[in-house]
Amino acid sequence: MSVAAATRQAEPAVHPAAGVDASLTFTERGAEKPFAYTYKPPEGRPQTNIQTRTERVWIEDVRSNAGDFTLDVNGVQMVSHRTAVRDFWDEAQTLALGHPETAELVKAVTGAARVVVFDHTLRRRLDGVGDRTPGAVRQPAVRAHVDQTVISGPQRVRDLMGDQAEGLLSRRAAIINVWRPIARPARDWPLAFADARTVARDDLIASDLIFPHRTGEIYSVAYNPAQRWLYVPDLEPTEAVLIKCWDSDEGVARFTPHTGFEDPTTPAGTPPRESIEFRTIAFFD
Repeated sequence: MSVAAATRQAEPAVHPAAGVDASLTFTERGAEKPFAYTYKPPEGRPQTNIQTRTERVWIEDVRSNAGDFTLDVNGVQMVSHRTAVRDFWDEAQTLALGHPETAELVKAVTGAARVVVFDHTLRRRLDGVGDRTPGAVRQPAVRAHVDQTVISGPQRVRDLMGDQAEGLLSRRAAIINVWRPIARPARDWPLAFADARTVARDDLIASDLIFPHRTGEIYSVAYNPAQRWLYVPDLEPTEAVLIKCWDSDEGVARFTPHTGFEDPTTPAGTPPRESIEFRTIAFFD
């Protein structure tokens, strides 16, 4: 089912027994297209024009029924997966071992004929440091978003695959993130993701992400009480979550909002979250 055709609930669902009531940050609609610079903007330009709103949201604990959620129905899927990488902060290990094993994982889960891992991002939470701070490690994302849009998804394929792109885009392709904790379970600042069936197309706001040499487009996410938010508490380094960021097939889940969040039940003194996300493109015959 496509996001545009997703079944909507007239009222928010009754909270299940397991979960946490936490604050998530969303984007307010405005007259201008939202934008954010990833570097110091030109003179006279603000860093961003994005206006945010924080909402208390019930985030459902799906640890006990995680097997019920699949990429093509819900836009998210949890898997057990032991990595051969001993230290993800070692770039050589991550490229030599992490990229190939992630490609094989996505192939196994999706049935894709070919998977290309085109990027990865390491994060380690630091108090008082914002994401994309020059000279600092990347921080957990703090605003609900989707990494691609209906425009930037296929453009990403064209940017990366060159002369092969149009042939590949004549068949099904999907951009899938593989997110996993490293070093320790993700008890601190875990990841929340929306069930794609409950996200209306109007909830997704195309936004420019401006880099020094290119402008990408992502979806910011507007708050809607009909959205169903999920998380897997204490995700282990032997587990990973696959997140659909774009799919050319309009008959399946295509865009899955996600964000890090501060879990108010996290015990004091919990070590800061460390994680890695691999970005992949799956190509289907």
